[in-house]
Amino acid sequence: MIKSTVGQNLDALIHRLFPFLFWGRLDPNTLTVTGALVSTGAAAALAMGSLVLGGILILVGGFFDLTDGVVARHRGISTRFGGFLDSTLDRWVDMVLMAGASVHFAREDALIHVAGCGLAMAAMVLVSYSKARAELELPSFEIGWMERGERIGLLAAGAILGFLPWAVWAIALGSLVTAWQRIDHARREMAKLDVEASGAPAQPAASETAVGVDQEPAT
Repeated sequence: MIKSTVGQNLDALIHRLFPFLFWGRLDPNTLTVTGALVSTGAAAALAMGSLVLGGILILVGGFFDLTDGVVARHRGISTRFGGFLDSTLDRWVDMVLMAGASVHFAREDALIHVAGCGLAMAAMVLVSYSKARAELELPSFEIGWMERGERIGLLAAGAILGFLPWAVWAIALGSLVTAWQRIDHARREMAKLDVEASGAPAQPAASETAVGVDQEPAT
């Protein structure tokens, strides 16, 4: 949601707020790796119970992740490997941050929240994979209201402001909803592609065929 809202204006906004990023010849891949390392430090801080520090480091790591692509486009050196590295390390950051939170809750003997972290990890994998797989078939796949920016921001806010358990459960449930949104959207869009490829007339959606052939629709 955040990405789709500010995505078109992100480069101009970063240039305006952080002009120092473009003074030298920063390597975008270095920014990507640095962000992942900082986020790993954030996970360690969460695991040790230093929640405020962990939250701050999450934001710092997110800053690096936000700016690496902007710097690459500014310098005209966007590469396929850069995109691959960014997406791959994003998955690492997602998992390691939630693992850090899980260790924190385990140390507090809050097993219900450990379970919440596990659910969040599974749901986040589903969200990211559903998009990656759908983009093999569909030209554009920006759908869902709990994307990575929302997850990172919510986790950081929860750690800093003292509502980490609520943040974890919100991420878990929000990610499940987002995964469902993506699966449903992919089902509908891929059905259209299948119809176009076969040249057959469009079939009614499942909800439209709920009434049997020999039945009258309910009134």
